[in-house]
Amino acid sequence: MEQKKQVKQGAADRQYWLSTLRRIAEPVLTTLDSRTLKARMPIEKRPESLDRHMFTYLEALGRLLAGIAPWLEHGPDQGEEGALRSRYAELARSAIDAGTDPSSPDYMNFSEGNQPIVDAAFLSHAVLRAPNELWEKLDTRVKRNLVQALKATRTRKPGFNNWLLFAATIETALYRMGEPDWDRMRIDFALKQHEQWYLGDGMYGDGVEFHADYYNSFVIQPMLIDVLETVGNLETWDWQPMIERVLKRTKRYADIQERSISPEGTFPVVGRSIAYRFGAFQLLSQVALRRELPEHIAPAQARGALTAIIRRSIEMPGTFDANGWLQIGLAGHQPELGESYISTGSLYLCATVFLALGLPADDPFWQGDADWTSKTVWGGGHATIDTALRSK
Repeated sequence: MEQKKQVKQGAADRQYWLSTLRRIAEPVLTTLDSRTLKARMPIEKRPESLDRHMFTYLEALGRLLAGIAPWLEHGPDQGEEGALRSRYAELARSAIDAGTDPSSPDYMNFSEGNQPIVDAAFLSHAVLRAPNELWEKLDTRVKRNLVQALKATRTRKPGFNNWLLFAATIETALYRMGEPDWDRMRIDFALKQHEQWYLGDGMYGDGVEFHADYYNSFVIQPMLIDVLETVGNLETWDWQPMIERVLKRTKRYADIQERSISPEGTFPVVGRSIAYRFGAFQLLSQVALRRELPEHIAPAQARGALTAIIRRSIEMPGTFDANGWLQIGLAGHQPELGESYISTGSLYLCATVFLALGLPADDPFWQGDADWTSKTVWGGGHATIDTALRSK
């Protein structure tokens, strides 16, 4: 009886993730499919942020697809979920077409201002995570437009911080697309510099300084993993040895992330970009997707923790506006939590929590039921003592 209850809990959690994904993704994908995104998506922002209309649409597209790509690539083909996945994959390809076709009313900005390099990188990350659904199945015309759009960002100079990985991710995607002029130097610079910025215990600085925020999960470690796993073997003497070190650090940071989720499904309100909501836990979801959780973290334990933060945030009144678009905030509508670079499109980075949906329904991640570390400890239970990662 107890085993059946646990199986049902895992299935219920998967359905909850899928229903939440639909609430977030539906307005973005359907308006792009009809090429009415710019006409219909609101732009919530700070009053002094006058330029966000130039960037917010590419933000919504790239960030959403970066989060749902593993599910699009590896989700089921059959049943109700299979039908949903198939529909969303078609909508995603249509969305890429709408955003990269110069004749489209939803054509997006890839070359003006500094921001396009950021969200072209998230779109590139989506391609790396779903190369069959989001690249191979594109029409030849759309492939050509996408390549040209990504190459247009080469006129943008990334900042000397996590932005180096945006340039590297774009070039990695161009390599994956078969473009012969992909730039090794942009990749090499990002990888070497982040190796210099590693601070210890699974954490990197964002540039020369450490920032107490979630950028190790928003950007740094997820992009390092997928860049290295795509091109690392091309430089066996140089890049390939980095992979093992990066993965050890990633595993440790996932451990820290799991421990930071409270029994109530909250987490510290610390650092920049807190309005990305549960996207702060992209890295934990990615490590679960890779089946590389620390030995003392059961897959169901990670699922329980991630489900708790999704539920705690998404169900707060004001998370969505009357038409289903995300609003700025962490627990409901809290516009004061949005920095000057935050607008409606930015918020769709929250979708990166859904990476683990790329695991099949019969995977241990979706089976059983287990309390996460803080819920166990604060409930008087027993957990493994925490240990720092001391080697590089």
